Amino acid sequence: MDYLKTVVPSQLIAERGSNLVVINPGSANVRIGLAQHDIPFNIPHCIARYTNQTPKLNVQDQLLNSQVTTVQHMEREKAYDIIASLMKIPFLDEEVANNAFPRKIGRVDGYNPHNGRKDMALAWTNIYEQEKNPSLATEGATNEGQVGESLDKNASTDVKELSTSERKYRQFIYGEEALRVSPADPYCLHRPIRRGHLNISQRYPMQQVLEDLHAIWDWILIEKLHIPQSERNMYAAVLVLPETFDNREIKEMVSVVLRDLHFSSAVVHQEGLAAVFGNGLSTACVVNVGAQVTSVICVEDGVALPNTEKTLPFGGEDMSRCLLWTQRHHQTWPQIRTDILTKPIDLLMLNRLRESYCEIREGEVDAVAVVHSYDDGVTAGSHRTRLTALNVPPMGLFYPMLFVPDVYPPPPRSWFHDYEDMLEDTWHIDYPRRPEISDSSYSGINVGLPMWDNFPVFSSKPKKEEKVGLAEAITGSILSTGRIDLKRKLFCSIQLIGGVALTPGIIPTVEERVLHSIPSNEAIDTVEVLQSRMDATFVSWRGGSILGILDFSRDAWIHREEWIRNGIQVGSGRKYKDSYYLQAQAVCYINS
Repeated sequence: MDYLKTVVPSQLIAERGSNLVVINPGSANVRIGLAQHDIPFNIPHCIARYTNQTPKLNVQDQLLNSQVTTVQHMEREKAYDIIASLMKIPFLDEEVANNAFPRKIGRVDGYNPHNGRKDMALAWTNIYEQEKNPSLATEGATNEGQVGESLDKNASTDVKELSTSERKYRQFIYGEEALRVSPADPYCLHRPIRRGHLNISQRYPMQQVLEDLHAIWDWILIEKLHIPQSERNMYAAVLVLPETFDNREIKEMVSVVLRDLHFSSAVVHQEGLAAVFGNGLSTACVVNVGAQVTSVICVEDGVALPNTEKTLPFGGEDMSRCLLWTQRHHQTWPQIRTDILTKPIDLLMLNRLRESYCEIREGEVDAVAVVHSYDDGVTAGSHRTRLTALNVPPMGLFYPMLFVPDVYPPPPRSWFHDYEDMLEDTWHIDYPRRPEISDSSYSGINVGLPMWDNFPVFSSKPKKEEKVGLAEAITGSILSTGRIDLKRKLFCSIQLIGGVALTPGIIPTVEERVLHSIPSNEAIDTVEVLQSRMDATFVSWRGGSILGILDFSRDAWIHREEWIRNGIQVGSGRKYKDSYYLQAQAVCYINS
C-alpha cells in the first residue's frame, strides 16, 4: 500500500496494465482490450459457422411463426399516443391537416455531421478464403474500438471468378462480418448471449454456447490483441460481468477464461461497481442501458447494494425495432424487404439510423435519411426518405409497452437450476465437504462443461425482471436503500452508461421523469444525472481496468491450476459476502 501511495499513475498502468486483459461481455457486443489502453475493441458478440445442413437455419435460436398478439398491438398503440401527447406530436392515426404545412426536417441533407460512416451502405461479407492475398481476408477494428469498414465488393468479385473447385468457404466468421453474411450463404449465425443470459435453448445447447463464446474471445485475442495461446500464461484476465448473470453462468465464463483461453489467473468484477470506479466515483445509482437489457443498481462507498438491483428486459435494439414499426405505420419506410429476424444486416442498419437520428425533445422530429435495402447477393440499394416521429422510440424506455416482446424470447430459466444471485446474502449457508468424499468424487472439480448432474440446487428463486419503465425502476432502486441521507445523495448521483446513454436529450428526460416519479411523502426535491467522464459505452470496461491494475487484494484472484484442480473451495474466504466489497468482487462459488 505504501508503494501505491508513492507510485506515479502512468507508471502503475505501464507496469500492470500491459499483461492484463479486460473482458466486458454484453448481449450484443463484447468489449476486450489491454488495461493499459484507453478504449477497448468493441466487437459484435456473434459467430457465423459454415454449415452444409439442409434445411439450414439462418440464426441458431431462430423461432418461426412468431406473432404479435392483438392485445400487444393495442398496448403498443396506446403507449404511442401517450408519448405523442407528451411530446406534442400527432397521434398515431392522426393526419396533418390538409398537409398544407410541411413538417420541419431536422437534418435536411440526411447526414448528421456526427455520424460519420453511419449512412454508408454495408456490403455482404466475402465468405471465401483468400490464401493468395491474405490482406483482403478479414477486416479489423481500429484502436478506437470500432469495427472497420466492410470489404470492398470488388475484392470478393475476384474470388467468385475462380472455378468452383478452387473456392473454399471460411469455416468461421466473427463480429460485424458475421452479421453481414447473406442469408443465402451456407452459414448459421450464433449469438452466445441474449438478454443478459447465456443463450441456451433446445436449439442451442449449453456446450455449443460455451464453444462459441470461447471461439469469439479467442479470435479477438489473436487477431486484435495479438496474444497467441502459447503466451497467455503471462497474462491475467479481468471479467467485468453484468449483474444479470446467474452464478452458474459466471462459473462457466470463468472456466472459459482459465481452462480454454489459458489465462494464468482471473478475477470477476460487477459491471455496475466497475462503472462507478470508471468515472472516479464512490457512490452512485448506476443505470446501464444496453442493447438488450437495462439494469439499475446502487453503489455506496464502493459497495454494491444487492437489494437495489433492478433488471428491465429492453434496450437499444428494442428502440431500433420500434423505429422500424413507427416508420412502417406512417408509411415513410421504403417498399423494401427489411427483416431483422432472417437478415441481421438489417438490424445493423436500423441501429445506425437510431444512433444517428433518434433523440428526445418536444415537437415533430423528422429527418431525411438514406435507408438501404439488402437483397441476397446484390449490392445494397439506397433509398432517400423522410423518417418521422424520431423522438418516439427513445421514449419507449419510459413506456416499455411500446416495445412488444422480442421475437427471440429469453432462455427458459428451467435450464438453470442454480438461481443464486451474485449479490445475494447467502454467506450463512455452508456446504463443507464430508471427509469420506475423495477428491475425484468432489463436485468442486466439475466446474467446466460436464453439465450439472453433480451441482447442488440451493434455491429456486430466478432473477427478477421488472415490468416498469426506466424512471420507476431508478426511483424504486434508490428508495429501497431506506436511509434519507443516502437516498438524497443517490438521486443526485445517477450515472447513465451504455450505448443508449448517448441518445440526445436522454439526460434531462431522466432527471425530469425520475423527479416526478418520487412519491410526495419523500423529502426529496432534486434529481441529477452526472456527466460521464468518458464514452458511456466503455465506462464499465475502464473501471474493470482500474480495479485490475490497483489489485487491492490478491485473494480475489483465481489461478488457473487452482480452478481446474479444485474449483473454489469452501473456507477459502471467497464467499458471496465478499462480492459486497471491493477486495473480492463476486468470485464466490460454493461447491459441495
